[in-house]
Amino acid sequence: MRGRLKGCFLLGLMVLLTVSGFFFTPYPPNEMDIPGRLEAPSSRHWLGTDNYGRDIFSRIIIGGRPALAAGAFAVCIGLTLGTLWGAAAGYYRGWLEEVLMRMADGLYSLPSVLMALLAVTLLGPGQASILVAVSLANIPIFARLTRSLFLSLREREFILAARAMGSTNRRIIFRHILPNCLSTLLVQASTSFAAAILAEASLSYLGLGTQPPAASWGRMLKEAQSFAGLAPWAAIFPGLAIALTVLGFNRLGDNLGDRLGVKKE
Repeated sequence: MRGRLKGCFLLGLMVLLTVSGFFFTPYPPNEMDIPGRLEAPSSRHWLGTDNYGRDIFSRIIIGGRPALAAGAFAVCIGLTLGTLWGAAAGYYRGWLEEVLMRMADGLYSLPSVLMALLAVTLLGPGQASILVAVSLANIPIFARLTRSLFLSLREREFILAARAMGSTNRRIIFRHILPNCLSTLLVQASTSFAAAILAEASLSYLGLGTQPPAASWGRMLKEAQSFAGLAPWAAIFPGLAIALTVLGFNRLGDNLGDRLGVKKE
């Protein structure tokens, strides 16, 4: 439990640093200083500088924005649309369930990189393409989970009693079944948030996401690759930012699962 609390503390610290970037950074994140390029961590530049002399600490603070934005957008869209999708399939069953779940299975089978390429083709490279790709990847995850929860709850005694009392299908879904699914969906949301951050970093590393000179943790790793032997700190610190944030969200999911009585498989 103590380890999980430490993970949540690290998550809170990373989120706080990212939010603080809207008000203050030690240096302008895109300001180049060629004479100070590849400077090692020091009292002047706490995490050193990159190959353009830009302050790595400032860029890590700003680089958290696209990562957290991708996670938040993916979870909001996936949770909203996926829950409605799975609720309709799990409650009404029949041909509607077959159609909806086959569509979800088809969407689930597409790799996120392929969806990102399709989004880039339509929208061009950038943050918008990443948001579309990670959101589409999360919809079938929540749809499949919600369907399984509805299947296990729709024939319970309290649902049969609600039907006997004349409750409408809409009331049963949103008043009786869905509230009993929220704890499991919240735990899945924390896991999906972490996965979306990894997806954003991976796609930015491939050049499909945030474009230079804007800062992104994945983009910083890509740029540091060519001079990792000369300045390893340029790759180590963005990698740590990704790892700590993802670890924090996974620990948050574990804590939520323990408190809400949800078993993670």
